[in-house]
Amino acid sequence: MVRLICALVLVLLLASPCLAQQSLVGTYKLVSLQRELDGKADPLPGNPARGYLIIAPKAYVMLQTEGTRKYGPSAADKAALWESMVAHGGSYRVEGNKFVMTSDTSSNESTVGTPSTRYWEIKGNRLILSSDPRPWHRDPSKTVVSRQEYEKID
Repeated sequence: MVRLICALVLVLLLASPCLAQQSLVGTYKLVSLQRELDGKADPLPGNPARGYLIIAPKAYVMLQTEGTRKYGPSAADKAALWESMVAHGGSYRVEGNKFVMTSDTSSNESTVGTPSTRYWEIKGNRLILSSDPRPWHRDPSKTVVSRQEYEKID
């Protein structure tokens, strides 16, 4: 009987990450994006950001654009448009409340193959992802923390 109980507990412990991973699977629409620079709220300029996050059983894809996007024909306009978006996709794993993503492709080539950790929380049909403090890509002398809130649409 003790062996049976131990085996059951072991199976449940091994299955827990799988159950958490399954609860994240779906298509989400970005509803809120917040950023802190050096511990202070830093409102994003322009209209609200837009984006989607798709989490499949073994891979994810994320696309997000800032609200300041403006099209223009010059090379500088096109470069600014490129800088206003984030896109990446690849594999992921769930470790408790950590969502660890490893990009296979990215709008920022320097992040390919590098694990990126977010802390996840589900509230109703909302998925909230929060980052650890890290150097800001636009000014590495500053520390940024981001928080993304998604609404599950499928």
